[in-house]
Amino acid sequence: MILDEIVACTRHRVAALRPVEEMDLLPRHRTHHSLSGAIRSAGEQNAIIAEVKYASPSRGAIRRFDPPETLAGELIRGGCVALSVLTEPFYFGGSTENIERIRPIADVPILRKDFIVDERQVYETAALGADAVLLIAGVLGPELGRFIDLSSDLGLEPLVEVHNAAEARSALATGAGLIGINNRDLATMTIDLKTTVRLSPLFAGEGRLVVSESGVVWPCDIRALKDHCDAFLIGSSVMGSGDPARRLGRLVCA
Repeated sequence: MILDEIVACTRHRVAALRPVEEMDLLPRHRTHHSLSGAIRSAGEQNAIIAEVKYASPSRGAIRRFDPPETLAGELIRGGCVALSVLTEPFYFGGSTENIERIRPIADVPILRKDFIVDERQVYETAALGADAVLLIAGVLGPELGRFIDLSSDLGLEPLVEVHNAAEARSALATGAGLIGINNRDLATMTIDLKTTVRLSPLFAGEGRLVVSESGVVWPCDIRALKDHCDAFLIGSSVMGSGDPARRLGRLVCA
């Protein structure tokens, strides 16, 4: 199963990280940009977290040579409320360096998107200057609450990703205010946009912001889902465009 492969690869990768007590934990960016605040401030436009993403297991290479700061500038120009920056190197072509290069030019929140399996990655995320971190409920299991608390203690907003009702209930049992509903089944890599429709009622009236993730390609997808969520996380469909800013702008205004 591809998720198991990615998680195993991630555990091997993060084994090389220094112990927390040896890390340079001084944040390289001191002004916090609130992801939840940015979503709430979108007004009449669609709140879109746009992703700097070079590859994916389902599509292979998406972009090759564009510098991350150039792509980030295009996405900001297109109207995103925040940036998601992939840092997983082997399956998604990402790098922690991408956050370091984007941070100085971005006045919007930055979400670090990776497969977080070790607390050292959370400390690293804060030191890189990110504002938020993705935590996948299906990966962290019973450790989810501990990682949420650690993220919050370090000044990071956790975006908790779920894909089914059991994971949704697990997220609800925590204090996480940001919930990502992944329309992609990470076990099979298949997409069903109705996942957002099915799971979003579980969070209604709970004071949580819901982000629909994966599979949003066209303005009609936005219109079909916008009553069921507060924001969208969009990567491949924008990154694969010849004009990311224009493509994103169409989705923002859909």
